[in-house]
Amino acid sequence: MLQEDFITLTLQKKKNIALIAHDNEKTALIEWCIEHKEILKEHSLCGTGTTARMITDHTGLMVKGYNSGPLGGDQQIGAKIVEGRIDLVIFFSDPLTAQPHDPDVKALLRISQVYDIPMANTRATADFIITSPLMQTTYEHQIINFNKNITDRANSL
Repeated sequence: MLQEDFITLTLQKKKNIALIAHDNEKTALIEWCIEHKEILKEHSLCGTGTTARMITDHTGLMVKGYNSGPLGGDQQIGAKIVEGRIDLVIFFSDPLTAQPHDPDVKALLRISQVYDIPMANTRATADFIITSPLMQTTYEHQIINFNKNITDRANSL
């Protein structure tokens, strides 16, 4: 029987970074990627469809593309977080425009919190994260021990 409520996960020195931007923020994210290209090229990058393609085309950085956000890309990124394959999310969201896939965006925000994944929603936050000394080293963090949680829930129902 599992005893600990939390388990420790380690983010490796080479981070897996998801890059996402709403339409009105794609240019800003591309500019940010150009500004931080020397740091970003040391990590594995992925992103939602159009954003990933545009970053690759404008920066030369290799960004693995998933589906566009409205077509499930945000959910794909969320699934990768659950699998332990995303360490950091840079998401330039547009707070002034309604998004047709807003529930997917909220689910991505939530799963990032559940798995204690750093997430930047603004350029300033992204700047702070990408220039942090923690980007150059391993980082241990604790998350809920989901196996214990499932066992406890199954025993209580």
